Amino acid sequence: MFARIVIIILISFFDVLAEEISGIPKIVDGDTVHIDKYKIRLEGIDAPEIRQKCKKEYFKITAPIGYTFYINYLCGKMSTEKLNNKINKSKITCKIFSQDKYKRYLATCFKNKLNLNQWMVKNGYAVAYRRYSKKYVQEEEFAKENKLGLWQGKFINPEKWRKLN
Repeated sequence: MFARIVIIILISFFDVLAEEISGIPKIVDGDTVHIDKYKIRLEGIDAPEIRQKCKKEYFKITAPIGYTFYINYLCGKMSTEKLNNKINKSKITCKIFSQDKYKRYLATCFKNKLNLNQWMVKNGYAVAYRRYSKKYVQEEEFAKENKLGLWQGKFINPEKWRKLN
């Protein structure tokens, strides 16, 4: 009896991993959504935490010394809002790859054909999570070169920020 229950649980687990999860998500932060009972982490990206502050250029003096003034802003909140606005209460589809140590499903999520993971990094609202994937490095370079999102100012990498806080 016990073995049969374990087999059913394993089949259910791998069944979810083999499929896609679709629905209208609740946006938790810039790299995490919930669809029904499923907690989904956008694979390959790392967004600032909700409480994380970054700095953006406020005022620049070019001559004679050249100095830039920065102001703090809640970049984690901004990242969350950008993902929320992009999805705009629409249905998304997430292709599940695996689970992380927090039991979240790691997935690439799409709104229609738009890869949301890629969009977040390319627009500078998240960084490529290089420790786990090199998939979005080119998109990060694009955002950095074009000073988009986080790259408009200064920020601590989200992974490092978590360790410090």
